[in-house]
Amino acid sequence: MRPTMRTIRCHRTSKGRKNLGVAETFAENVPRHLFRKGIIRLKAISEFIKKNNGFLYVLPSFLLLVLFSLLPLCMTGYFSFTEYSVLKPPVWIGLDNYKSMAGDPFFRPAIRNTVIYTLVTVPVQTVLSLVIANLLASRFRGRVGNFFKSALFIPVISSMVLVGTVWKFMLATEGGIINNILGLVGIGKVNWLGRYNLALISVSIVAIWKNVGYFLVIYYAGLMDVPKSLYEAAKVDGASPLQQFLYITVPALKPITYLVITLGTIWSFQVFDLVYTMTGGGPGTATITMVMSIYQSGFKQYKMGYASAMAFVLFLIVIIISILQKKVFSGKGGE
Repeated sequence: MRPTMRTIRCHRTSKGRKNLGVAETFAENVPRHLFRKGIIRLKAISEFIKKNNGFLYVLPSFLLLVLFSLLPLCMTGYFSFTEYSVLKPPVWIGLDNYKSMAGDPFFRPAIRNTVIYTLVTVPVQTVLSLVIANLLASRFRGRVGNFFKSALFIPVISSMVLVGTVWKFMLATEGGIINNILGLVGIGKVNWLGRYNLALISVSIVAIWKNVGYFLVIYYAGLMDVPKSLYEAAKVDGASPLQQFLYITVPALKPITYLVITLGTIWSFQVFDLVYTMTGGGPGTATITMVMSIYQSGFKQYKMGYASAMAFVLFLIVIIISILQKKVFSGKGGE
C-alpha cells in the first residue's frame, strides 16, 4: 500500500518529532500577530495588483524604453561634454565640443543639406500620398486600386540599402536605365549623382519614391472613415471634385496629415543609409547629412565625444521642430 501525503507528513522522525509540512512549520514557529500581519500584507499586495493591472502590463515595456532609449540618451548627453575616443576613458571638457561645431567645415553643410532634403521630401511625399490615396478611394476601389496600392507599397518593404543600390545603378552615367531612356528621346547623359547641384535632389526623389506607399496606406485608411454623407451633400450643393477635396477631405484628414508630416520630418533628419549607399556624402559635401557627419566623426575619426555632441544637437532640433508642428496644427484645428 502506497503511503499518502498525510502519512508522509505525519510520520515520526528518528528523534520522535513530527515532520510537518512547510506551511504548518511556518505557522507554528511564527507568532500569531506576525502571521496576521503577513496575511494582511499579502492581501494588500493582491488588491494593489488588481487595481493597477494596466500599469503592471505596461511596466515591462516602460523598463525596455528606459533601458534602450532614455539611458542611451542620458549617456549621449554626458559624453557630449567629454573628450572620448573609445580607446581612452572620457575626460570632461565642458562645452568645447559644442564650440568646435562652429568651425567644423562639415557640420554646416550637413545641417544645410539635411534641411534642404527635408524641405524637398516632406511636402512632396505628403501631397503625393494624399492625392493618390484620394484618387484610389474615390475612383479605383476594386482590383485596380488594390493592385496600385500593392505596387506602391513594394518599395516600403524593401530595405533602404537595397533601394539605394538599385537606384545607384539606374542613375549611373554610363549604362544607367534613366540615361538610356533619356537618350532615346535625344537628351544627353546626365550625371545625376556626380553633379554638385543634382546629387541631393536625386537622393530626395528616391526617398520620396520609397516613402509615398507607406503614407498612402495611412491616408487611405483615414479616407475610409470620412462620412460619405458629406460628399453627397456637397454634390447636391454643386461642389466640384476639387472643392470636395479641398473643403472636405483635407480638413477631415488634418490629424493624419500632422502624423505624416511629423514622421516624414523625423525620418528626413535621420537619413543616412540611402545617402551612404548612393553617394557616400559626395560629391564633396553635396549630400553629407547630419547623421552622416556623426557617423564619420564617431566611427571613422573615433571622436565619440564630438559625435555625441552633434547627435544631441540633432535630437534637440527634431524635438523643437516637432513641438512647432504640433502648435501649428493645434492652432489651425482651433480656428
